[in-house]
Amino acid sequence: MDRGAARGRSKRGPSEPGPAPTRASLHEAALAYLGRGAATADSVKKTLERRIGNWARRSVRAGRDAEGIASDAAKARELIEEIVGRLREVGLVNDATFAENRARRMSDAGRSRRAISAHLAQKGVDAATVREAVPHDAGAELGAALQFARRRRIGPFADEADVPTDREERRAVERKALGTLARAGFDWNVCDRVMRMSREDAEARLHERREF
Repeated sequence: MDRGAARGRSKRGPSEPGPAPTRASLHEAALAYLGRGAATADSVKKTLERRIGNWARRSVRAGRDAEGIASDAAKARELIEEIVGRLREVGLVNDATFAENRARRMSDAGRSRRAISAHLAQKGVDAATVREAVPHDAGAELGAALQFARRRRIGPFADEADVPTDREERRAVERKALGTLARAGFDWNVCDRVMRMSREDAEARLHERREF
């Protein structure tokens, strides 16, 4: 890039913010966001709110009338609910489907029910939908814990060379592994089952899990 041109642009000040967000431009922004992947209604709302806020800040820096900016931004924000509602009507936004698919992928990747629930809540999914989406059977939670242990190479998946021969040192390693599992959101019973399993049994359990 020509340095002189770059210096010239910097002297011209902030970039032109353009016109105030409209229903059409916000709808287009929402579709572009959804085009990158499924999202919750809350995530779409926050994306549009940020877009409006960014436009307002650029407009202030460009020296536009503050009252006019505030008025235009307020009008744009009033459009968000309508836009998101329309996206829900046509099926482009569905919190239940999003939560179900995300929960399944996260469980398969070794995330605990607690971690999944917290993630979905952070995405704006309501509590009832989270409860419906998160796997409740003990087998799924044990499978997730085993997948987590495998990824972290702890418990039955620890490298034999890293397991101390000294009894007290071995117990210390096991306590550390239990703490790692617990901090990931798995309850004590699940953590204990994982730590008591042999590598052969753990691998077999994960193989069975992949079959379903």
